[in-house]
Amino acid sequence: MSDGRHTRVDITGEGPVIVHAAVDITTPDGRVVRSDRPVTALCTCRRSRRFPLCDASHRIRPGRRDPSRSPDADPS
Repeated sequence: MSDGRHTRVDITGEGPVIVHAAVDITTPDGRVVRSDRPVTALCTCRRSRRFPLCDASHRIRPGRRDPSRSPDADPS
């Protein structure tokens, strides 16, 4: 929570960055996205259709693996 002096930011291992405060986000192209929500999830995988906000696209359903993200994928 934000206490007026500090804002908590949680970096998750496999998903979004969670910001516990309303926030203005500036994207690489200079666009500003405002979230007035008390908790905002920021996409780190760039799969979100709502980038820079997370839409849970990082969750891959069982049996529908993304072969480009597989440890066995050809890096070339």
